[in-house]
Amino acid sequence: MKVAIVKYNAGNVQSVIYALHRLGIEPLVTDVAEELMSADKVIFPGVGEAQTAMRYLRSKKLDQLIKRLKQPVLGICIGLQLLCNHSEEGDTNCMGVFDVNVRRFPNVKKVPQIGWNNIYHLKSPLFEGIAEQEYVYFVHSYYAEISPFTIAEAEYILPYSAALQKENFYAVQFHAEKSGKIGSKILENFLSKC
Repeated sequence: MKVAIVKYNAGNVQSVIYALHRLGIEPLVTDVAEELMSADKVIFPGVGEAQTAMRYLRSKKLDQLIKRLKQPVLGICIGLQLLCNHSEEGDTNCMGVFDVNVRRFPNVKKVPQIGWNNIYHLKSPLFEGIAEQEYVYFVHSYYAEISPFTIAEAEYILPYSAALQKENFYAVQFHAEKSGKIGSKILENFLSKC
């Protein structure tokens, strides 16, 4: 199976590579259109700032390319946020795959949310074999609102989308690659069941 990771100016790619290695996958990290389009699965991970990331993606025309992909695509962390309509981070227009807005957590608790949190209302082959209320690892100050695309929820200050799905696009706000056995199972499900 050919798995491609979108190469752009966002961190955390190495952790995703290691997580895929543990599953016996040697991914290709690329920003080449033909390589992304010919992959069996595409992973769009990242840690970073929305405005800077979108500026880079637009400069390479990767924003348009990603939206046109027909194979299963998995966004992780800021990858989820950039697949939404708009982010309050830098007042950024994103890709609009998901008709959802990304908002900043209110400052009534420590922001960003850093650490383990449980996910629930799981609906998707992505979560096959995962029990309700399992814990995964989050690091984020912004969240996607609950919507018809929500396939998992979490709560920090308020309920939000822990995962989204629309057609061939899947996305998780948490770091599956840093979420131990549960995260590994979610990545395995993406590769084998989505």
